[in-house]
Amino acid sequence: MENYRAGVNIGGWLSQCVLAKEHMESFITEPDIDRIASWGMDHVRLPFDCPLLEGEPFEYIESGFEYIDRLIGWCKARSLNAVLDMHMAPGYDFNKGSDNTLLTDPEMQKLFVSLWREIAKRYKSERGNVVFELINEIVNPLGDAWNKVARMAVEGIREIDPGRYLLLGGPNYNAADKLDTLEIYDDERIIYNFHFYEPFFFTHQRARWTYLRNTGVHQPYPGAVVSPEVINKAILSDNPDAGTLPEDLVFDRSFVEKKLAPAFEFARRNGKRLYCGEYGAIELADMQSRLNWLEDVTSLLNQHGVGKAYWTYKSMSYSTIDQNGVPVSERLVKIIAG
Repeated sequence: MENYRAGVNIGGWLSQCVLAKEHMESFITEPDIDRIASWGMDHVRLPFDCPLLEGEPFEYIESGFEYIDRLIGWCKARSLNAVLDMHMAPGYDFNKGSDNTLLTDPEMQKLFVSLWREIAKRYKSERGNVVFELINEIVNPLGDAWNKVARMAVEGIREIDPGRYLLLGGPNYNAADKLDTLEIYDDERIIYNFHFYEPFFFTHQRARWTYLRNTGVHQPYPGAVVSPEVINKAILSDNPDAGTLPEDLVFDRSFVEKKLAPAFEFARRNGKRLYCGEYGAIELADMQSRLNWLEDVTSLLNQHGVGKAYWTYKSMSYSTIDQNGVPVSERLVKIIAG
């Protein structure tokens, strides 16, 4: 999988949003892709939700596919590649946890495989410049159920397009230390995918959608954990059985390297290639800490030859640009493109 070295996610355009025409026509336009290409990126990761493409079961929406067609065309004109990431799938939303039915309901599984087969048919000619990511993040902690469904999707796509590169991620939200739960394919065109937001207490500090929302803690990087008693109280309020943070914990490059090590070891042991589909630090963190963290993460990924895509290009609390389209930091852009 060449030319997927440094990319950026286009979150919030065709996923995690109201799929209204006014939004989809304006949130991302061709000048945005010009800007991304000018930064020296070689690809974009496009999250999309299944309702964009499928209305009634097995009935596909041409106007939804037109947005993906548009994005691929814009990218090709600028020598950019694309990852098509099914962010919300039939019977599956990574925000819903145990309420998901994809891994247990045969009907949802049929819809999932059928949708990927439809995508494979439509983009069979776009092989070298488009990669398929089967699903965004599997929430459940065990991999067996996902392995079964993933194999169904892989085999369904392979019947139509044997040469397509596919991205396969594991449970616990694509955790680096859960790749070992995945089935190992004898297929060099299956790339193993993980997401990286460690330390969570830095990258998601005070994030409104997490249990850290009311902590008020401003965590620097590098640095010792701030207000461990406050953080531990928040952890236990979210999950009484969770472990707590030691008071002398330090978040630094060695911490990050330790958290990435299981992914690197998985790749070495199994002779597989890796891709990091998401990484980023929330804009509530101070900018210098964000830059420090990004420098450590990107240098370690580069050192191990892992392609990556920053989360995210625009809005959604992790933006690379402000409301005027100006980079929030020229240094940030250079780091993620490097």
